[in-house]
Formats: sequence, C-alpha cells, structure tokens
Amino acid sequence: MATTIHDDRVWTRAERDALPEDGRRYELLDGALIVSAAPRPIHQIVVFGLYRQLHASCPKDLIVLGAPLDIYLAEDSLLEPDLLVAQRDQFDDAGLRGRPELAVEVMSPSSRRIDRVLKRERFERAGTPAFWLVEPEGPSLTAYQLREGRHELAAEVAAGESWTATVPYEVTLTPDNWAD
Repeated sequence: MATTIHDDRVWTRAERDALPEDGRRYELLDGALIVSAAPRPIHQIVVFGLYRQLHASCPKDLIVLGAPLDIYLAEDSLLEPDLLVAQRDQFDDAGLRGRPELAVEVMSPSSRRIDRVLKRERFERAGTPAFWLVEPEGPSLTAYQLREGRHELAAEVAAGESWTATVPYEVTLTPDNWAD
C-alpha cells in the first residue's frame, strides 16, 4: 500500500483515533487524513542509525523519540515524524503538545511529496526550528533551519560526508554510519 491522502472531507482527531490499529500510520494534516503502510527495512535501519547519533549528543532537557508518537500541532493536524527531538516537559500521556525542536522524515517512494512539501510546510507554520529529510538510499540528509519564520536550507550531506548541526543542539552527523 502506498501513502495516500484522504482529503475528501475534514477529518477530526476523534475520527482518526477511532481508526483500527492495523500497522498503518494515520496522521492528520490540516484536516486531511494521511495513511501510510509499514516502512521498508532500510527505512528502519536508517531511522535507528540516526537515532543513535542524535541520542549520543542529546542534552538532558531534550529527548529523542521515534514514531509512532503523536505530535498535536493543532486541532486538525496530528503528525508522526520518523524521529523528533523535543523538550521533555512538553509531553503528556497522549503525545507531544506543540511543536518539536526537530522533526525528521526518512523518505519512502510513496511519501516524497508529502514529506518534502506538505509536512515541511506544516512544521514550518508551527515554528519547528529544524526539519530534516533523509534519503535512505545512500543515505543522505537535507537539513532545514527556521529563519525569520521560514525553513531555509542549512545543509545537504551526502554519503561520505559529515556535518555538524547546531539546531536543536550541536551534533555531528555522518550518514554513512546510519546503515551500520
């Protein structure tokens, strides 16, 4: 199953929460329902490799977590990025209330447009300081940083390269290490 957007009507959080627990990821983006299938193994290998690098440098007041975990950006927007970094005190039993410090999407063939355009724009409107897109094949990283209310390109890091991020905290990232 590919990632699909159901925008024929405005979905509510209650309707999303009533959907079956069937291994799919259900998100709300400005009232549209996004349904994604379980990720491929390479996707998960890269997610956990990047998690290790982020976690090793994470300050104590922040936490690195992975999907599935709900981020409540607004009544009509409930997203689940592959990885996020947020203030520890922002969470309740249902998930993260408000924007994370960093949202990371590891792209899949069926979700590229959603991740590159729609989710990036939504996290930008929420004021998320950093948004990263990861290509699992390679792997590579495209990093955006919020400047004057807009996500601007901060870095493009290819296989064989390293980059030191400063937002949300200083961490050196090497995409080649993510698939180990």
